Amino acid sequence: QVQLVESGGGLVQHGGSLRLSCSASGFTFSRWKMNWYRQAPGKERELVADFVGFGGGTHYVDSVKGRFTISRDDANNMMYLQMHSLKPEDTAVYYCHAVNRYTTTWEFWGQGTQVTVSS
Repeated sequence: QVQLVESGGGLVQHGGSLRLSCSASGFTFSRWKMNWYRQAPGKERELVADFVGFGGGTHYVDSVKGRFTISRDDANNMMYLQMHSLKPEDTAVYYCHAVNRYTTTWEFWGQGTQVTVSS
């Protein structure tokens, strides 16, 4: 069965760092485009970071540029989000998302992991 499982969230002080992990199973990982989303209470879910095209290019929402780094390890079916200089406004549930490179109506979501940044 297809699964996306996030981990690594928690409580961190402002200015601190966390690394989120997404473990994928049940599909050929390299054939799927991977994305990180987040959703804060009372706000819409937003795309935080993703990969563009087939060459490994990356994209970030303006609010996290220079602080977050997205990466993937296809050999181990893993995706990561390294977060530095965390701010209270980064507090949200972070979600792993996968969409098939060729059949783009196929997509999967993880259950989310909570990130809380204290002031």
